[in-house]
Order: sequence, then C-alpha cells, then structure tokens
Amino acid sequence: MHLYMTSHKSFGSFSLSTDFTVSGDRIGIFGTSGSGKSTLVSMLAGLTDPDSGEILLNGDCLFSSAKRVNLRPEQRRIAMVFQQHCLFPHLNVRNNLLYGFKRCPSELRTIDIDTLVAVLKLDGLLDRGVTNLSGGEKQRVALGRAILANPRLLLMDEPLSALDDALRFQIIPYLKSVSEKFDIPYLFISHSLLEMRLMTDTVLAFEKGTMTGQTTSDQLARNRMGLSSVGYINLLELGRSAPISGLFAYPWGASQLLLSSGSEQNESMAELSSKDIILFKHHPEAISARNLLECSVRSLFNSGRKVGVVMDCAGNTLIAEVVQDAVDELGITPGCTIYAAIKASAFRMLPN
Repeated sequence: MHLYMTSHKSFGSFSLSTDFTVSGDRIGIFGTSGSGKSTLVSMLAGLTDPDSGEILLNGDCLFSSAKRVNLRPEQRRIAMVFQQHCLFPHLNVRNNLLYGFKRCPSELRTIDIDTLVAVLKLDGLLDRGVTNLSGGEKQRVALGRAILANPRLLLMDEPLSALDDALRFQIIPYLKSVSEKFDIPYLFISHSLLEMRLMTDTVLAFEKGTMTGQTTSDQLARNRMGLSSVGYINLLELGRSAPISGLFAYPWGASQLLLSSGSEQNESMAELSSKDIILFKHHPEAISARNLLECSVRSLFNSGRKVGVVMDCAGNTLIAEVVQDAVDELGITPGCTIYAAIKASAFRMLPN
C-alpha cells in the first residue's frame, strides 16, 4: 500500500494538517486524544471532506481540491472497523457479515465467506442475533463485515480501546491474521504504545493536529521511554513454563527466566519495564532477584533525562533505563559486559 496525503481540515479552534507519504501493509497512526487521528482516517475514508489538499492511494486520486476530485466513500473501497462494533441489531451474524459483500461489485469479490468464517472462528454463530454475542465475538463480526466488503485498505479506528485486557489480546491475533490471509493492508489507529508494538511496523505520530514523526513502532517506544511513567516495555516471547521452587521457569531463547506466575500454555508473552532492570558492572556475590543475566551492551540512546541501554542477552534483546550518572559510574559503553538483575515479580504476563 502506498499513501500520499497532504490535506488541511479545521473545526473551530482545532485544525489538522497532514503532509506525508507512507508505504507498507501495517501502518500505525499514534497520538493522544485530540491529536487528530480520527479526523485523518475520516478524511481518508471520505466521511469528512478536507478543506484543501490531495489524497492519493496507490496512485489513485481520492481527493484533490485543485482538481475538484472527491470520490464518494463507496467508490474508494476503504473499509472501517470502529471502536464500537456498530453492528446492525436487526440482522443476524450472517447478514451482518454479508452487508458489504452484497454491495461490492461481483468482479471485486475475491474473499470467500466460508474461508473468512473459518479464520475468524465464527462458525456456529452465523444464525445468532448480534445482541447475544460477547464483546470479542461482536468485534470479530465487525472485522469480518469490513473484510467481506473486499476493500483495498482497512482502517481500524481504536478497535480495541473499548475492550478489557483479556478481550484485547484475544482480538489482536484475529486482526493480524485476516490482514495476512487476505492480503489487505491496514491503518491501525490507537493511543496505546503496546498496541502499536503488536500491530504495526511503521508509525505516523500526531500531536495537536500536527504530524511529529514517522518511525518504527519500536523506535517510537524508545523515543517516549523517558516521558513515560512505565518506561520502555520489553516484550518477551517465552516458551512453555515448568514449576521450580515455587516459581515458574520459562525458556527465553537460549536463556531461562524465573517468573512468579505461570501457565501451561505452549507459548506466552510477557511485559517487562525498563525501570525494573537493575544493572551491575560485575557479577554480584549474592542478590535476592531470581534472574541474573550476563549481557553485552549493543548501544545506548537518550530519551528525556534517561539513557536506554540496549543489551544482547544470549541472542535476545533487552532494554534497561538508567540515568547518565549510572552510565558513567558503571562505565557502560557499546561492547562491554554487564549483568542485568530482574525480580521474578517484575514480569506481567499478557493474556493469550
């Protein structure tokens, strides 16, 4: 997907200006509430007219104030998934799914409903009324309805913000799998750095109606480390746990981590804040933390008043944050060896 968007829109005292070119299949739009994210996607979808500018999608002109082009929403072949599922209450699941499909020209119908139902695991729900669905089921139906419209671009406007953590992490694999299975690029809009990390590759960051940068989702998290109360969140892919001495041992690449909580799932993912990693210059003689990793420093980066220390721990990447005085006192430089201590209780398991 290739998107060019230079446009301007004002609402009273608020104005949004965009001027960017972006390519890729997993694009994020990041910003706090009021930064202009929803206005941007509304203009792209044709639901809001820009005051001026031009929007090109894969070389096709969707809007141009100079050329007086403004395609209607149904002509753009862009589907949206909203924060609220917005299902039709008088239609059952099957007819909700087919709503956009029936309105798509037959020559553009490349997605088979049976395949989509299998991917989203909606079999058995097709004849059910949407008022009898769980929150996660409703959001999966909303996603299926958008995909069956056979769009060339999918816009997801805060689709997870109304869900609790358990449902959020239940839905994320479906969001990613349908895009990959049916080769549909998406723009994912969110104010959550974690969601950006899990869902996107390239991120456009907005603040108060202005784009502040285009970067990777991981680099965005590094840039904001010093501004965040939780620091940089390391996302660790863990193997299946085994109980040991009242804790749970997880394989982490070539290393092993001891956590205070565990599960019998085949794979797990855990969060670890950069603030919860203590660094030592030499191997400590004794320490209460149950995890002590010998690491090699790859690089350092500045974020606010903090310094991020990027470490290679037996092939795994781990980022800790310290102040500059600690860097100087410990002699932390790229290539040096350092020891990272982590409490077993510092990890937070993400729901599977």
